[in-house]
Amino acid sequence: MDKESKKQLKKKLLAEKDKLTKELSSFAKKDPKRKGNWLTKLPFLGNDRSHKDESAERIEAYESRLPVEHTLEDRLKKVNEALEKIDNNGYGKCEKCGKDIRPARLEVVPEAKLCSKCGQKYT
Repeated sequence: MDKESKKQLKKKLLAEKDKLTKELSSFAKKDPKRKGNWLTKLPFLGNDRSHKDESAERIEAYESRLPVEHTLEDRLKKVNEALEKIDNNGYGKCEKCGKDIRPARLEVVPEAKLCSKCGQKYT
């Protein structure tokens, strides 16, 4: 992969990292004890509800945010891993077979770890 393509993909990954971080920050906070982990905040719904109803709604809102947090957190982890690979010259290589991942695949999924063939085989 040429330097200009890597530069463009790194730019794309950094933009995705920023987007994911902002989205996560809107309802979660970074876990100070575990790198890369986020903790969903218990939402505050206001003071105009009865205590019992508010608690039930807060728990329901919290539970609905958890799978979103995990999905975004996982995606952010993959983006960060791809950025590390770019910095360590390991980017664009399939983790299973070691062959180059097609540039067209990386353009669509810049955090891809597997080539198309291994992706079909191992997922």
